[in-house]
Amino acid sequence: MRIGVDVLALGELDRLNTRGWFRRHTYDQEELALAQSLSPSRAREFLAGRFAAKEAVLKVLGTGFGKGISPAHVRVLRDDRSAPVVRLAGAAARRAAELGLGTIAVSIAHKNECVVAVAIGGAADDDPTLGPGQAAVATRVAVQKIARSRAGIGTARNGNA
Repeated sequence: MRIGVDVLALGELDRLNTRGWFRRHTYDQEELALAQSLSPSRAREFLAGRFAAKEAVLKVLGTGFGKGISPAHVRVLRDDRSAPVVRLAGAAARRAAELGLGTIAVSIAHKNECVVAVAIGGAADDDPTLGPGQAAVATRVAVQKIARSRAGIGTARNGNA
């Protein structure tokens, strides 16, 4: 099992996301179409979450941005319940295969101006030691714990701030 985490401030990508080249390099067409279907403030949050998720997945792959893997090769789409689901293409898919990763589950959380994403890569779902869907469950639990521990970020803890 491999894990990757990324945290960013919601506004970190504001300027970059106005540039067409950045959007084309970073996001898949389906991700951009989903963002365009949302209000501007929700689209901003959505794209920041997708970016954090891509960073977390690339950490699972042990590459980070670069090293032949484009962020657009990591697609973070939605399943039938709107939960994030990872689809790898190109060099990202090849790297996952090299590592023996059959699945990568991701969870994204937004709190105030903070976005956190956790990705967990594991063996294929039919691996009896992992069990079906266990990577997804572990990812959700990890993000919930991080979100609870960081609930006060950005707010004063006493009257002196």
